[in-house]
Amino acid sequence: MKYTILLILMVSQMMAAVMKAPILTVDNDKALATIEIDHIDVGVSGFVVHHITPEHSVILKNATVMAYDKAKKIATIKMSEFNALRNNSLPYGKYKPEVGDTVELAFGYSRALLIAPTEEIYHQISKSVRIQWIHPDLFATVLSFAGHPTPLQEDFTSFANAASVGLLFIYLDKKVYTVDIKSFTILNITDASFEAKKKQTPFYTRVTKIDAAWWGEGSDEMENYAPHYYKLLVQNNKKNKALYEIVKSHKELVDLVTEFKIGK
Repeated sequence: MKYTILLILMVSQMMAAVMKAPILTVDNDKALATIEIDHIDVGVSGFVVHHITPEHSVILKNATVMAYDKAKKIATIKMSEFNALRNNSLPYGKYKPEVGDTVELAFGYSRALLIAPTEEIYHQISKSVRIQWIHPDLFATVLSFAGHPTPLQEDFTSFANAASVGLLFIYLDKKVYTVDIKSFTILNITDASFEAKKKQTPFYTRVTKIDAAWWGEGSDEMENYAPHYYKLLVQNNKKNKALYEIVKSHKELVDLVTEFKIGK
């Protein structure tokens, strides 16, 4: 099928080795840096790495591509606190990102989580794409520990850190959205003409029940599959014109249209 070929080609490109480039300029006050790179998509995430010695290095910051100048081949990197490996019992340095430090992008892009509404669709997509799939049962178990039968964006981030997952695939209304799981930026939208007759919430999993916390965001049972994931995508992709047109075409998503910043 045409969509399968496109999806395989797209994922194959993303699964290339981690992309590394030295920092050209850095502004620690604004948490911005620039690198030179042949090609990169906005939204791709990674780390800023400082080499203490040729044999020893330390991760200083999370890094996300926020802009890319194709003509100059310059990417602007937004830096944020890195706390995935925090251990208060261990000492840590007070290094700040500087020119010459390395930005490593697309880390974990060989591993992915797929959110699908039915078992059939899950297997059709997962068998078509050559990537290391992390089964949604693991994610459902993590959600149960958190008491979130409705997954929050922070749940995806925490799972990405724990399982070294870089990509998230979400099936919605005959399309597959490929998302950087940390920045939640859409990297690609691919047609996938599957019919989801009876959708499982919050997604297909063999975990029969996800425990709920007594209160707080995410503790309510998800009533409808698609609206929740559209909301998460819109919150992080307000200038994505393709997503805007898709959301605008769904009458039940009319409330989300006003959140976009198209043309602003």
